[in-house]
Amino acid sequence: MGGVGDDDEIIADVTKCPRCLGMTEHEILKRVSKGKGEDILVRCFECSEVHLLNLRPSSSVSIKTTLSDGSESSLVFVESDSSEVISVGNLFERDDSFWSITRIEIGDKMSVKSCKAEQIVSMWAVNKNKCTVKITLTDGENSTASAIDCDPEKEFSCGTVMKIDGRRWRIRAIHTGEGRTLRGKRVAADIRRMYLHPVVKS
Repeated sequence: MGGVGDDDEIIADVTKCPRCLGMTEHEILKRVSKGKGEDILVRCFECSEVHLLNLRPSSSVSIKTTLSDGSESSLVFVESDSSEVISVGNLFERDDSFWSITRIEIGDKMSVKSCKAEQIVSMWAVNKNKCTVKITLTDGENSTASAIDCDPEKEFSCGTVMKIDGRRWRIRAIHTGEGRTLRGKRVAADIRRMYLHPVVKS
């Protein structure tokens, strides 16, 4: 076998080194095709460790997903690489709209915050182009549940007066995923529910 010719060049790539335990630059020594993927023999420039990379294309999976758009919901299947890590709060685009993942379930209907796509049995997402904010209107001993549709980035502040069905109501408290607050402001996308009391004329 001959040596490296003048026209040959060292091909380098960055990957994790098992000895350095970090991402380092590697020299590619050999490539061997394996089905739709390949095995690559590489040598770390930092410590000279030689190791094998097994590169294989990810298979795709269809995830059963419930899309909520205001008061309407629909069941669809979302395609994803099986090895992709999906988390609550992730955004994805479908049908010219952006959707935010609100719940992920794996086996036995167990809810998780994050996992690989291949583990997901079902997930739920809400339309981020518009947002439905749940409200509770309390007048004396009577409470009525309702909801309003608005832009996800619209801000609501405690103490703000709103006109609902011809009456003026004041926001007394805002409930988010972190609890209820009686002060400050929040964007609609972060609000679980708002509590309002009628404005009493003096």
